[in-house]
Amino acid sequence: MTIFAPDLYAEFDGRPATGDDLRIPAFASYGHFTAMQVRDRTVRGLALHLERLDSANRELFGLPLEGERVRELIGHALDGAGRHDASVRVHGFMPPGSTAPVPMVTVRGPVPEDRTPRSLMSVPFARSLPHIKRPGEFCQTYYGQQARRAGFDEALLTSPGGMVTEGSITNIGFWDGASVVWPDAPALAGITMTLLESGLAGTDRPSVRHGVTLDGLGAYRAAFVTNSQGIAPVHRIDDTPFAVDEDLMTLLGRLHEAAPREAV
Repeated sequence: MTIFAPDLYAEFDGRPATGDDLRIPAFASYGHFTAMQVRDRTVRGLALHLERLDSANRELFGLPLEGERVRELIGHALDGAGRHDASVRVHGFMPPGSTAPVPMVTVRGPVPEDRTPRSLMSVPFARSLPHIKRPGEFCQTYYGQQARRAGFDEALLTSPGGMVTEGSITNIGFWDGASVVWPDAPALAGITMTLLESGLAGTDRPSVRHGVTLDGLGAYRAAFVTNSQGIAPVHRIDDTPFAVDEDLMTLLGRLHEAAPREAV
């Protein structure tokens, strides 16, 4: 968890978080969140973040989480933290005894995009309800640590039969020489991934979904991962090497940069 990070500022429903407030995420992990990078008080794909929060809140608590209110809460928290550039998370919780969800907004320093090629270690784990982004994911953290101890950068989650689903904290895409391939498997629809899918639709390099298996990785020329911090190439999955396709990475970076930003 990040709530005790030295540079972290947190608000509950628009007011500075108290110790009692922070007991909720510390001891009750049932909830959801979205993570974003803010630059000059703008967020790329903000509407998608707000849709994610509202959809998850309805599924978990049977109540909406109104987008404009969330936008206001993000802006208020940025004011409180005194930041224009930041890493922001918005959490949805239902405190004990409450009849309405309470959003928690946390603000930390911005994380610059790191395009260093990554290595991934496959692990036999697929998340339940992967379409909901939620805190307290023990197995993702566990396998991520196991991967780093083995000399990899991240874990690659796979379902029975070696079907590739997603990274432990990322989405993964592949390049087969004609199109970008996203694994056709249950996974979180990442905001960066969704923006790239939309951008690729207007190019000569379409975005498609196919089943991807560990024993079929050799069919792909390149791979990359995406999350709220950006896009990075993959140079190895287990013992399978991948070349870094600079043209592909340039295209993906250009499409990501072209996605419109919205003010908070």
